[in-house]
Amino acid sequence: MKRSRVIAEAILLAFVGVLLPLSAAIYAAWALSVNTEKGRLELVASQAAARTHLSILNTAAMLRELDNQKLAPCSDAHIGEMRRLSINGRMIEEIGYIDDGLLRCTSWGQTTKRIAKLPPDFMSGDDIETWVAVPPLVSGADPLTVVQVGKHNALIDPVRPIDLLSDNRILVTIVAPNGRVAAMLNDLDTQMALSLAKQGKSGVNDDYVYGVATDAGWTAIAVGHREELIAQFRSQLWVFLLFGGFASIFIVAMIMRQSRKRLSPLSELQIAVRKREFIVHYQPIVELATGNCVGAEALVRWKRPDGSLVRPDLFIPLAEQSGLIQPITDQVIDAVARDLNELLVQYRSVHVTINVCAEDIKSGRILEAVAARIGRTGIENRQIWLEATERGLLDIEEASRTIEEARTRGHKVAIDDFGTGYSSLQYLQNLPLDTLKIDKSFINTINRQSATSSVVPHIIDMAKALNLSVVAEGVETVEQAEYLIEHGVEYGQGWHYGKPMPADIFIAYLYENMKRRRADVIPLRRLNG
Repeated sequence: MKRSRVIAEAILLAFVGVLLPLSAAIYAAWALSVNTEKGRLELVASQAAARTHLSILNTAAMLRELDNQKLAPCSDAHIGEMRRLSINGRMIEEIGYIDDGLLRCTSWGQTTKRIAKLPPDFMSGDDIETWVAVPPLVSGADPLTVVQVGKHNALIDPVRPIDLLSDNRILVTIVAPNGRVAAMLNDLDTQMALSLAKQGKSGVNDDYVYGVATDAGWTAIAVGHREELIAQFRSQLWVFLLFGGFASIFIVAMIMRQSRKRLSPLSELQIAVRKREFIVHYQPIVELATGNCVGAEALVRWKRPDGSLVRPDLFIPLAEQSGLIQPITDQVIDAVARDLNELLVQYRSVHVTINVCAEDIKSGRILEAVAARIGRTGIENRQIWLEATERGLLDIEEASRTIEEARTRGHKVAIDDFGTGYSSLQYLQNLPLDTLKIDKSFINTINRQSATSSVVPHIIDMAKALNLSVVAEGVETVEQAEYLIEHGVEYGQGWHYGKPMPADIFIAYLYENMKRRRADVIPLRRLNG
């Protein structure tokens, strides 16, 4: 992943990391303010509905008691008792006596105009008749609520039960069970009050915050101005912004930390392993005496998403140090099985060499990894050669066990980069190897006046003494190839024969090599015939 992209992503995430907590803080402050204000108004509404219903029940109980006193209707004693109850009852404006459907007298005295009783607006319980918004004809007061039990009724001021619940900043409206407005404290638009009562739930609009509650059919609406909500929101906001700021700092710090980790070589390598960004190029291995291609070395390449390739020397040491070399090796085996399956089944004499890390040689894990990946492909074990560096063979005892098992399964095992590490003749004698590969650094000294130019023939002689076949790496010139042939080296690889190449190009290279080989053999047969 490009550094510029990681940096751009970090900046974007940091911006989001700042914006998101602050936005969440603002939202939380607003939500808390709204819920707090709605809760306050719902409490007022609940108390108003409950007190209204209770006032009806208390009045009805008083009227039942008056009915049970059996006083002479409209006598001085009767009127006096009604007057006493009216004075003592804080909510009662007037008490009347009904007989034969007509109002006969009230707590004010005998009526000169008798009023016919109308059907009630609704019933409360079994015997409580109720009317709302009734204008009293005798006292001339504001519209009242009328409650009747038996032959007595009472005119109640519907505002009295709720006038202690609110201040001028809260508008309270009581809607009766029949849907009519029974009382209004601090004037609210009637249509709005009825609409909110019908809606039946608390909320917020452009101008108000409101709470709605119902008790026994009585609905109370408590409405507060939005300015109160805004003031409360502002007082809450600074506290939430403080926490949001701390959260933003923490998130940005974590983003920066993760971004630095992603920009590190190890993190990039981990991402590459996870996304399987590794491909394999194949460098031909030829029989020096004939020029025939007998196989290839599988060389891993890191192909970034932008198409660029990372040289192995830039990531293989880090992969070995971090333990990522094992999943990379597995991806190499997968690629070989995928790329060359058909070719290797068609040409059994062709092999592919796979580099194996020290830990895989020590533990023997590589054998199961290969078996799991080529077991059903038709590729034979003898076509997969395992190649280990001298560093991977330091523990001779454990390495010997793995190599023996590998050879038992049919694999050939080679030691790579011989002479650049810690090798000795005793080292080679104690390992059951098949092939020795001479490092390119020694091949480069052939036919040159160099302190190490005499090392190559000694390595070749050592390999022959141990019955090891020899592969020369880094063969780049005709002179080097001729020297190696003269000294009995069997195989070579290097730019003189072919650079590491993608699978399709290697397959084409091998087919062309096979075609040339057949072309050389046919004339020879004709000559011999």
